Amino acid sequence: MQISNEEYQRFKPLLFSIAYRMLGSVTDAEDIVQDTFLKAYQMDAQKIENKKAYLCKVVTNRCLDELKSARHRREQYAGPWNPEPLLLEEADGTDPSEILLQKEGLSIAFLRMMEHLAPDERAILLLREALGFSYPEIAAIMDKKEDNCRKILSRAKRRTSRIEDESLSYERNKSLVERFIHAFQKQQTDILLELLSENVTLYSDGGGIVRAALRPVISSSNVLSLLYGVINKAPQDFRFEIKNVNHQPAIVVEQKGALAGILSFYICDDKIIELYLTMNPEKLP
Repeated sequence: MQISNEEYQRFKPLLFSIAYRMLGSVTDAEDIVQDTFLKAYQMDAQKIENKKAYLCKVVTNRCLDELKSARHRREQYAGPWNPEPLLLEEADGTDPSEILLQKEGLSIAFLRMMEHLAPDERAILLLREALGFSYPEIAAIMDKKEDNCRKILSRAKRRTSRIEDESLSYERNKSLVERFIHAFQKQQTDILLELLSENVTLYSDGGGIVRAALRPVISSSNVLSLLYGVINKAPQDFRFEIKNVNHQPAIVVEQKGALAGILSFYICDDKIIELYLTMNPEKLP
């Protein structure tokens, strides 16, 4: 199948959007997108009526296969698993990861929530809710009947209803994160407790490579104790700033000029519900 350069540039962001949201990994998503185009080049064009539909079906099926093979790796993972953050602040417009279609379904909170879904639930929820595919399109991509797709979507939405109220307002969330940083630096515990949900949970992902909490840290007091401990042990040359990560404000930490960690937030009703501290160097851009 021949794909023009214009078509390649048009389809690549869409395919990356599907693969990254499905897998939570930039590297794996890029590999699958490239493999999808290679397979398309080898196909007989007469057998393909709709290039977009064909490419979306191939990339979705590749992701479903990857999720099945990744299940054992995730079970053996050291400590909590966080999605690979997508740093967007310094976009130059040449990478498909920088030209995502919608902000919905892209936050670290949403991607982590997807881990609780079966592969087909994940695919159908993503295609319908985040990317806006019609039921006939989804049925064709998934090789399922439309009614079955609707039932799977309904089941997936019930299992993920807690994430529906997530705030996606970048500026509003940035203001809250700035208040959090200021209060943290001043050790104003009363303000921090106002910003944090009582049962706030922190997921610390070191991947067994760098030191991190091996279990989720629950409650505002425990989360603050862990963060204070991390700061107190940090070298003097560390620096941090707020950057655009997955279209949401996140704290990006650098040490000796290299990226050392990213702290992302799940914010709802002006409260921090969850924090995701990713320090695994294999997941940092």
